[in-house]
Amino acid sequence: MNRKRILHSALFMATVALVATGCTSSTATGPTGPKTNVTNAQGPAKDPEPVSISNRAKVLFDDAVKAMDAQKKGKAVDYPSLERKFKAAMDADPNLAEADYNLGVIAERQSKKDEAKNWYKSALKKKPSLRQASENLAVMAQNEGDIAGAVTLYQDVLKRFPDDAASRARLAEIYRQTGDHDRAMEFSRAALMREPQSTTALKVMMRSYLDRKQLALAKLVALRAVKIDANDPELHHTVGLILQQEGDADGARLEFKAALEARGDYVPSHIVLAQMALESEDYPGAEEHLRKILQAGGKSAAAHLNLGVAFKGQGQFDKAMQEYDEAEKLDPKLAAIYLNRAIILHRAKDAPERAVELYKKYISMAGDEVALSADAPVFNLLREAEAVIQAKAEAKSAEEQAKQMEALQAKQQAEMKKAEDQQKAQGGQGAAPNPAANASEPLEDPTADVAPKSPEPAKSGSGQKNPVAADPGEPEDDF
Repeated sequence: MNRKRILHSALFMATVALVATGCTSSTATGPTGPKTNVTNAQGPAKDPEPVSISNRAKVLFDDAVKAMDAQKKGKAVDYPSLERKFKAAMDADPNLAEADYNLGVIAERQSKKDEAKNWYKSALKKKPSLRQASENLAVMAQNEGDIAGAVTLYQDVLKRFPDDAASRARLAEIYRQTGDHDRAMEFSRAALMREPQSTTALKVMMRSYLDRKQLALAKLVALRAVKIDANDPELHHTVGLILQQEGDADGARLEFKAALEARGDYVPSHIVLAQMALESEDYPGAEEHLRKILQAGGKSAAAHLNLGVAFKGQGQFDKAMQEYDEAEKLDPKLAAIYLNRAIILHRAKDAPERAVELYKKYISMAGDEVALSADAPVFNLLREAEAVIQAKAEAKSAEEQAKQMEALQAKQQAEMKKAEDQQKAQGGQGAAPNPAANASEPLEDPTADVAPKSPEPAKSGSGQKNPVAADPGEPEDDF
């Protein structure tokens, strides 16, 4: 069985977790159908009555398992087609519990958790000794945060199957998550004593050493685990986390990519690679990984939030706002939504007033000034937005004053023009000619100012210079 384990990885301010499971192949070799020999506290645990499985159901089941293996190798799993194949095997013989189990695995891979639980319970009802179904139910409870329920299920498995290594390894993981590393190592070693090839137990030891910063020991365990199963994505992912702790970002990135090569829908590696891409401002790369997270994990406020950040980094502000809206629908208490939305309103949408409201809401949700550092970026952003609002108000006031001055100047110019027109009209009327007045006055002689000339003396016909003056009493000679 290739059963994957609980996955936890932080994505900025929220956590995205997804259960990943594997399929078990048929163990049927004879007419009595699949068998699993296990023991319990009272002796060997057996199914109540051996159930005969039809040959047709066996053939269909084996065909479905081969199809699953081929698709996994081709890294292109078609879950709907596999579901149809396993249902055909189940329809051929309803007693084939393994078909129910694998239908549960397929449903879980598609995030259909309730459906997966029903299939696992159906498998256990048909075959109580199918402990993998009990184990998967416990893992699902653990992933959903029901630690007490998960512990109860694991302990129940151990009561029925005292030598079960997997349940011990999973209990070890719970102890590690709660910080009890001594018990975690104890249960891991107990699991390895019963199953030396248990990669589940080795992963718990790797993480425990990693949590305690014992990186050299973590790497030694990792080398042993990779030799057992080099195609386990979780092993590559954990090695990547170790390299990250050592400061080898490039080596860590290669391990996370190797995990995705082993299984393309492995969410934890997509999460870390998305975070690394955002930190390096590789926004298209971050978008690619975040879309894969949403496709595999369904509803995740954190993934929508960070996809919005990726869109914002690419200048696609409307798409970013849509992703923030989706994140808010899923988790209205996620404070970072309001911070990122405010930044777009402030710097891209010219809406600093609304941005100030959201900045203050973020500060309040984050714990007010007491919880936030004095040099937190939000305070500078808030002051910047308030300065923009003040500058806009001052600019508006200056614009209004300028308009008033222009209106006043236009009014004064209109009044001055009107006065000039009136003066011109009045001046024109005073300069017009008055014929009546001119008629009573003599015309001025244009030559009046020219001195008169003395009359020339008459010339005598005799040509004398001094003619004798005529006697007035002397008669004239004219007849």
